[in-house]
Amino acid sequence: MAQKFEKLFRKMSPEARKRVEEKASAEYRELALSELREAQDLTQVELARKLGIDQGAVSKIERRTDMYLSTLRNVITAMGGKLELTAHFPSGDAHVVTFRSTERRPRKDERPADTDAYIRRLRKGKRLARLSS
Repeated sequence: MAQKFEKLFRKMSPEARKRVEEKASAEYRELALSELREAQDLTQVELARKLGIDQGAVSKIERRTDMYLSTLRNVITAMGGKLELTAHFPSGDAHVVTFRSTERRPRKDERPADTDAYIRRLRKGKRLARLSS
């Protein structure tokens, strides 16, 4: 008879549990974007809704082998994560970029008719936010 993994996991020795957790963690770190989305229990449709795009666009993003960091950041943020970029050198690791903005850009239909004025307000707001921090 099949048993739940959690029940079997609790019966394992602490050393065995640690090995399982390390292996699972390593596997999780190597997930493709679509697998990462699935691991977060999100469908393409749900992710598309969070990103303000259609499901077909999510499919295309997941199949890409190259993309802008901003696109990847938006996808990871929509999944509930945070994207950080680290360069690994023989002399040590360097944290290259921290993406601070998690603000979603409004969809085209959410933008005001006077787009130039809208962009100026956005830029002014960002300058004010930087000055106040």
